[in-house]
Amino acid sequence: MAPAAFARNFGPGAEPVRYPDPDIIALDKRFKSKLGNTPIQRLHTGTLWAEGPAWNGVGRYLLWSDIPNNEQLRWIEEDGHVSRGFRSPSGNSNGNTFDFRGRQIACEHLNRRVVRYEYDGTVTVLADKNAEGKGFNAPNDAVVHPDDGSIWFTDPGYGQLMNYEGFRAGTGSVQPFMKEAVYRIDGNTGKVAKVADQPFKPNGLCFSPDYKILYVADTGVSHYPDAASQIWAFDVDAEKGTLANPRTFASMTWEGKTGFADGIRCDEDGNVWSSAGWVGDGYDGVHIFAPDGTRIGQIRLPEICSNVCFGGTKRNRLFMTASQSLYAVYVETKGAHIT
Repeated sequence: MAPAAFARNFGPGAEPVRYPDPDIIALDKRFKSKLGNTPIQRLHTGTLWAEGPAWNGVGRYLLWSDIPNNEQLRWIEEDGHVSRGFRSPSGNSNGNTFDFRGRQIACEHLNRRVVRYEYDGTVTVLADKNAEGKGFNAPNDAVVHPDDGSIWFTDPGYGQLMNYEGFRAGTGSVQPFMKEAVYRIDGNTGKVAKVADQPFKPNGLCFSPDYKILYVADTGVSHYPDAASQIWAFDVDAEKGTLANPRTFASMTWEGKTGFADGIRCDEDGNVWSSAGWVGDGYDGVHIFAPDGTRIGQIRLPEICSNVCFGGTKRNRLFMTASQSLYAVYVETKGAHIT
């Protein structure tokens, strides 16, 4: 592992960074082909806990959540302008995505539900109860399957742990935790079904480029002593809407240090780009894994990274939500999916 880079100034008036950027690290020759002459850039700062980046190709903007501030923000590609309160209140939203009709889907901590914003601005509740009629813990992140429009989401329950990001369990009408799980909303009937509960706390998720594998980040080590900090892989049966063959794809223990994989995305070559954090300098940022699970690269950030997505006009820009800030870096690959 390369030594930690100098303490960078990402603020206004910062000196240019000499190429190659010292905080973009190739651990394997497979990652070198993904790099160009480019710096890591901070596009915005001032959030409390930035999460849920999603790219809108039609509007050419990035949407993301500031969970504690109960709002969604928008970064506009045309001039780099950031509008706060794009959606305020946002239900302490966490993960966001867009379906294949361009409608925004959001996971709300406060209301413990998954919603969709329609063309006329109204809100459709897609899921607020499981198949047993019980409310969710606090939906976290979501992805959409193109074949049937089904929406797959995770429910680790972090929004129930504190009022800071939602509503603390045991207060008011909030129900106590139920087993954390991954769910699927049928694109035709709207029926909600549990598809996996092996991860202790399923967090970010993404499909492989061919939609045959679903990757799920597990942050269960935050609360369960028997959990492993890892990214799971499941085989997808799109016809049945089920998952099978749960297995470890990659471990987040690296050089004796264990952090968390949170938000994840696949590129067009099947590499998994994972946010990473809660360790410190030299670890926090983004870890990149080849399709065989080998860690091939790293992007170091001065803050804990919560989530990532590909966007920009060519979909070759990696956006990274990291604690109080939004970062971006150009890469020589593209996101496998629309957001």
